[in-house]
Amino acid sequence: MKFRRDAPAVLICTVLVVVVSLSIISHRLFRGLTSSIEESLFGMMRSILEFNLRRAEDRALGQAEMIADLPAIRKLFAAQDRPGLLAETRKMFQVQNQKYGIDQAQFHLPPAISFLRLHDPDNFGDDLSAVRPLVVAVNREQTSKKGFALARDGPAIFGVTSVKDAQGNHLGSFEIGEEFGAVLDGLKNGYGLESALFLSEAPLKEFGKGVRSEVFSDQNRVGKYIRFCSTNSALLKALIFDRDLTNMEGGNLTREALGVPYGVILYPVWNGTGEAIGMIALAMDFSKSRSAEMRTLVWQVFFTLSAVVLLSGAILILLRGKLLRPLEELSKCFAALAEGDKSQQPPEKADLCDELTSLAQHYERLRKKDG
Repeated sequence: MKFRRDAPAVLICTVLVVVVSLSIISHRLFRGLTSSIEESLFGMMRSILEFNLRRAEDRALGQAEMIADLPAIRKLFAAQDRPGLLAETRKMFQVQNQKYGIDQAQFHLPPAISFLRLHDPDNFGDDLSAVRPLVVAVNREQTSKKGFALARDGPAIFGVTSVKDAQGNHLGSFEIGEEFGAVLDGLKNGYGLESALFLSEAPLKEFGKGVRSEVFSDQNRVGKYIRFCSTNSALLKALIFDRDLTNMEGGNLTREALGVPYGVILYPVWNGTGEAIGMIALAMDFSKSRSAEMRTLVWQVFFTLSAVVLLSGAILILLRGKLLRPLEELSKCFAALAEGDKSQQPPEKADLCDELTSLAQHYERLRKKDG
């Protein structure tokens, strides 16, 4: 072993191992912090979605109850005056549709017979008992209910309420349906979240007889699902694949699309019987958290390299400049003395550490003693 070569190498390798290990641990800790932040973002996204869905349900039900309680509405419905009921409500529905995304409104006779669709007045008289359990429950219990349903004209968030005559007798039900597109647009405008509603194609075709045929185009098909509405079709097409929609319990995922990292939550949608028939995908741009992680990694690499270079330089200066070179000079002096040459002068005391100073003093005593 040659101390001059091997000792610095061992020390430098030790420094390298220690510094790199600390950097790796630090990076993992920061990645854990980033993961924790992203998990909190997932939770926030889910809370935002659930809050807006509940608000849409409450809004639809509140409007339905307000309209169903109007004396003129109750009188016309009691008389089963379809033309009069349409004339009374047509303007109201048009305003609600244009301003608030209310795309469905319907009166039913018990148990669930369509009496008047304000959005499609020419279609009435069909029995909805098999496909609209929410309407059946309202007419059976004579109360109000709210939730998601797949209706003849497509999916919507419904508020359904009982309609009673002036004496309090149950006449039937009235519902307001807010389209999902309006809710998704609200999520984008209010929170900057991109989203889409995916529905199972089979029940959508079976129950949504009034849904436009272009909805079922190959462009909107994702496996056995149909992307019914979306705030950004290109993005959601790149983000969500059919395999992501197979787990009807939902979940979270991170994925890059169009060159940007996104966090996505998949939120299942149930019909009135508790059957999951679709999924809402909600996406948030995660580039800020990911870029912060990358910047931290770059700085960690920079500081690691700087630390290794500085510490290696310090080791070389101390070992070679303060120890090995003076020791080499003293070794030459002792070698000359052993040959009888007393002329060699030891290094200056100022250039020696305390241990080598003592060795130089021993050399001087030996040189003078022999003299």
